[in-house]
Amino acid sequence: MKNQNIAILGLGNFGTAVGNLFAKMGHNVLGWSINEKIVKSVNQDAKNIAYFPDLKLDENLKATSSIEDVLNRKIIFSALPAKVLKSVFSNLNLSSDHTLISCSKGMADEPFLTPLQLAEKVFSRKPQLAVLSGPGFAKDIVLGKPTGWVLASKDIETSKTLANNFSNEILRLYISNDTLGVELGGILKNIIAIASGISDSLNLGESARAAIITRGLAEMVRLSEALGIKKDTLYGLSGLGDLILTSVGDASRNRTVGLRLGKGEKLETIISSLGSVAEGVRSTPLVLKLAKSKSVEMPITEKVNLILEGKVKPEDAKVALLERAVREE
Repeated sequence: MKNQNIAILGLGNFGTAVGNLFAKMGHNVLGWSINEKIVKSVNQDAKNIAYFPDLKLDENLKATSSIEDVLNRKIIFSALPAKVLKSVFSNLNLSSDHTLISCSKGMADEPFLTPLQLAEKVFSRKPQLAVLSGPGFAKDIVLGKPTGWVLASKDIETSKTLANNFSNEILRLYISNDTLGVELGGILKNIIAIASGISDSLNLGESARAAIITRGLAEMVRLSEALGIKKDTLYGLSGLGDLILTSVGDASRNRTVGLRLGKGEKLETIISSLGSVAEGVRSTPLVLKLAKSKSVEMPITEKVNLILEGKVKPEDAKVALLERAVREE
């Protein structure tokens, strides 16, 4: 493995965790944040006071608030919330010498645009594009606990090179050229995780949760097939693997949204107090719109959307799902 000079866009939970992991591997990591307090705490105290105040970060991780500093690094990981990608990318003058690797798991723009699709639209000088996705909570990653992810680029040689540079005994990277499939898995699993949280909040039991996860995966696969994506991608780490973790893990922000919705809390209250982004809230109506345009049936996604909009109570959505007509699996 050759040590790299890399940048991380975003020093939130995940950006800090993955940046610290790469720094421990020996890479020189520069994290970018608009929060001057975070930048100062990382550089002066080797801590992120906003997200991991009690954790000593690796000395190879530094921070900046200058987007120009990011351009000096040829490999750039984007760990920003999907809703801000358009504004940040528009101010990021990347060239064909750069490689941009998306770690965002949400819809970047309307109509349906994934982070990489947005990048293809915004960057005229066409940097190399890739996506990194899979099951991994920031709290596990920052503590160096092992996991496996998928690194996908349309150019499989780019995937191989990047995977070789960023794999070690803690992080096992698998490669793919199905960028859309890998991105879609990360986006869709958040919606099902909200449904899983609602189910658990209503005390429907572990059996009901398993049914929601399984039928949720069926929805993910149906939509992916309608978009011409490889079905196998959704059965891998970036699809099923991430779906399981996000639907059952207590650190899941999207599952937390579902748990609190099921208890009767207002969505606005949940979002304002969550402390970090739950991408599924924003992605759900956009995904549903896409599914309808492709004539794809997604009943779980539809009910989650109605709950998020406040049009249906969680217990009523449960009844609606159970009363669906008999059909083949």
